[in-house]
Amino acid sequence: MVARGLRALRGALRAGGRRFGTRPARAPAMDYQDAIRMLNTLQTNASYLEQVKRERGDPQAQLEAMQGFLERSGLKVEDLDRLNIIHVTGTKGKGSACAFTECILRSYGLKTGFYSSPHLVQVRERIRINGQPISKDLFNKYFWLVYNRLEETKDPVHASMPAYFRFLTIMAFHVFLQEKVDLAVVEVGIGGTYDCTNIIRAPVVCGVSSLGIDHTSILGDTLEKIAWQKGGIFKPGVPAFTVAQPERPLEVLRERAQERKCPLYLCPELDDFEEGCRALELGLAGAHQRSNAALALQLARMWLQRRGCQALGELKEVPPSTELVGRPVPVAPAFQLTDAMIQGLRDTEWLGRTQVLSHGPVTWYLDGAHTTSSIQACVRWFRQAALNQDKPHDGSEVRVLLFNATGDRDTAALLKLLVPCHFDYAVFCPNFMEVSVANNADQQNFNVTLENALTRCLENQRTWTTLLEEKVGQDPWLPSPLWVGGLLQPAPTRGSLLLVPPAPRPLNSPALVFPCLAQALQWVAQGRDPHLAAPTASGAHPHPAASSGAVLLREAAVVHVLVTGSLHLVGGALRLLDPALSQ
Repeated sequence: MVARGLRALRGALRAGGRRFGTRPARAPAMDYQDAIRMLNTLQTNASYLEQVKRERGDPQAQLEAMQGFLERSGLKVEDLDRLNIIHVTGTKGKGSACAFTECILRSYGLKTGFYSSPHLVQVRERIRINGQPISKDLFNKYFWLVYNRLEETKDPVHASMPAYFRFLTIMAFHVFLQEKVDLAVVEVGIGGTYDCTNIIRAPVVCGVSSLGIDHTSILGDTLEKIAWQKGGIFKPGVPAFTVAQPERPLEVLRERAQERKCPLYLCPELDDFEEGCRALELGLAGAHQRSNAALALQLARMWLQRRGCQALGELKEVPPSTELVGRPVPVAPAFQLTDAMIQGLRDTEWLGRTQVLSHGPVTWYLDGAHTTSSIQACVRWFRQAALNQDKPHDGSEVRVLLFNATGDRDTAALLKLLVPCHFDYAVFCPNFMEVSVANNADQQNFNVTLENALTRCLENQRTWTTLLEEKVGQDPWLPSPLWVGGLLQPAPTRGSLLLVPPAPRPLNSPALVFPCLAQALQWVAQGRDPHLAAPTASGAHPHPAASSGAVLLREAAVVHVLVTGSLHLVGGALRLLDPALSQ
């Protein structure tokens, strides 16, 4: 069916001729879903990663290829200079730092562009103007403009089309230029040196968020190697900022900055901005977001300064305590925050990152953490957020983990960090919303089969069970429940249902695998979330723990569900839990 639809799309394109222009004659006949389906044929993320791995030995060739695609689309690299770009990389928090930065500058009345990845619900989320995803009509217009130009410029030498991420990057540049934004915040896709966004030659300012281990097959298996990759976005004479990093990776960033004649600064802690005033209110929850907000403040202020804007906020003197002896990178001064900066930090929204949805008795905690350090931050946030919830009088609380991980990530290491949360159930499922996603082009991934995804989930299930069998003793986070005659009784101080056997037996948290997100969410909610249908008898899970768990979930006063491990998983969950996002 999909193949037949793609053939029809290609036939329609060929029938339209090969004229080169800004208003392709056949574009109006194609709608948003047609554009997304055609975009999906350009390879998905899995293929793009493989392509990067193959080409990484010659990054210059990659950038030259990207430049060639850009020129075939009708733009030159120097055209990007007009976008007044803020270029941001990092392992964790770079998207949040970009979101803070964009919102601060929008609070100054500037027209902002924001390019990020991946998308959670709809692909047009990747390209935003004034904080909002571009409309379906606008996406459709620019998709076919760029696609047709690339089709029309094919020849024996340039026969290929850019991969999925490269295409969207080129398209974003077209959108931002033609829609005349005042600035563009551009988030790096993967790494820095080899990333296709690195054709940007003259950003206004660059940023590096916290470093961690991720995409090791592409970026390297040590923080030093990853720091080298991230430092590839530094440009001569363009100021760059980074947050606190481990000593050796910070030295690598400094070396990269020196090679490229780039002035590099460390961001002061957010605490330094709060001296003598009340604590700043951040739109994104979690203590780890303070680092991202501190980076955003420096990026926004430097952008305003270099663009000659007023109302920058008076600089504070750097306290002697921050001028650490032997620190390889100087600390940037803090400054008096303007009302626009304070408002921007407070108003920032970023879906799927430390997000809470309260749907009656079921509370969903969504965070796309997918590295060991980001999972650690997620656990700290979840524990604090869950503890802050009012406890039910009858003590019936159930905790559920919904998890998936993709790519070359060390799933065992991620799951091990989640064990101390004392989940009553662990649920594993692929990132697919339904067993068939043929009618939902935004969620299609041609490079991952259901069979492969389920195999990964079964491996995760076995890993979780093994981790629980190996764990001895009780977690210090919360008191243990009481056992009377071998039966579970709610712990008076916590009042929760935790399926924890008496010591010295290991922890017990039944692990279930579902074939898709819809079935997993329906089982967890048991008809108690108004956005989800109740599970059907015909689709009942065969595991005995599923039927007993269904009773507990239906009778519990509150159900806390942590959805994590993959941004794609969180995106699929959001689409089902908040249908308005799909409109």
